[in-house]
Amino acid sequence: MLKQNSHKYDLPATRQRASRIGMIKRRIAQLREELKVNTQELRTKTIQKLEELFNLASALAKGEFQTQTENGKQHKLTLKQRQKWMRIAAYIAQTINSISNTFDERQIDEDLAKLEALINEAAAKTKTQAPTTTAC
Repeated sequence: MLKQNSHKYDLPATRQRASRIGMIKRRIAQLREELKVNTQELRTKTIQKLEELFNLASALAKGEFQTQTENGKQHKLTLKQRQKWMRIAAYIAQTINSISNTFDERQIDEDLAKLEALINEAAAKTKTQAPTTTAC
């Protein structure tokens, strides 16, 4: 009959279990620390990229660019489109704030999907939008 504790260190079974549990606990602690570091790095990179998008959306909203390219053609930005870009800039700022305060990858994916939808909406040429005329 083989002894269960015939390990190279020949430790009693209870001591082996205790050292295995300690090893598992150490590995879990190490994994948590690595995750914490990776999460911070991912958070920093995500915020930097969102800040770039915020600057671009803000510039479009402020009228720093007079045209927008769609399907290779230049179109003049209307007031309505600039308002949409302001809404996008505000949403990006909220997303940056959310990522800065808490980090939930699933929530970030949802926020980024919503941001993409807002950008697609703003970039789409509005077919129903008629040129506005001003009355004197």
